[in-house]
Amino acid sequence: MNRRLPAEWEPQDAVLLVQPQKGMDWDYCLEGARATFSNIRKTIERFQPVIMVEDLKCNDTWARDIGPITIEEDGKPLLLDFQFNGWGGKFPHDLDNTLTKRLHNLGIFSKTELRGINLVLEGGSIESDGEGTLLTTSTCLLNENRNPNLSKEEIKAELTAQFGLSNILWLENGHLAGDDTDAHIDTLARLAPEKTILYVSCTDQEDEHYEIFQALENELKTFDGYRLLPLPWPSPKFDGKRRLPATYANYLVINGAVLVPTYNDPADVQALETIGKAFPGREIIGIDCSTLIRQGGSLHCVTMQIPKGVMP
Repeated sequence: MNRRLPAEWEPQDAVLLVQPQKGMDWDYCLEGARATFSNIRKTIERFQPVIMVEDLKCNDTWARDIGPITIEEDGKPLLLDFQFNGWGGKFPHDLDNTLTKRLHNLGIFSKTELRGINLVLEGGSIESDGEGTLLTTSTCLLNENRNPNLSKEEIKAELTAQFGLSNILWLENGHLAGDDTDAHIDTLARLAPEKTILYVSCTDQEDEHYEIFQALENELKTFDGYRLLPLPWPSPKFDGKRRLPATYANYLVINGAVLVPTYNDPADVQALETIGKAFPGREIIGIDCSTLIRQGGSLHCVTMQIPKGVMP
């Protein structure tokens, strides 16, 4: 049995989105959130279909962490339904944890098989190059609030078996103030084609993040053979006194384009240019995600790509 976890930049059938609804934590900024989701949807639909969940009950809207993770098994697509526990029991999650199964029962993913996996894992916590390498963070995957009965070696073995891995790159450093995910990799560093890693770089020595992101950069330099592209550091964003986790690493790759979160910040332009270097030939499109970070996530967090072959 051969398994492979496709890279995000491989061909896709669709992107999954979950519409913010009344009664969710978005209530205080619902209009702005829905406008952002609408913008994301319309932009994606220029390139491929969107599955928009509107009528199913959910706790929240983070499709990256509650949608299916698609692998190839012996060359055929297989949907994996991992357990979701609200990022370590921080938030209600009973409805979100059943969303993928409910969508599958409705035939949303055609006849592609869905397999439940007894492991807590969120899509935002892993990055794949499609060639057997996984990039992740120890602070999330090894956190006792996810799979407390498993050791690092046991988690490594489980990931290797599920995704057909030959290598796991663990990052020990990196965290954004206002982030509830225990440092998801898609807020910090991203794999890209041709052994490239785009990563958050904090150049402001007065910022609370400076030392930890210097440490992250030094870690990345120890990874053999990678081209490293630093992403710019946006000015601090706040909701009242609460700092928000603005990051340009939370972009989404789709067919023919890359959607990049922007924050009405002078660094937005440089972020678009840097990401464009990693994805030549794709249209680089900025989408204002200032509202999304008020709830602790950004563009990649609210989307989940459905690879080609799932919905023939």
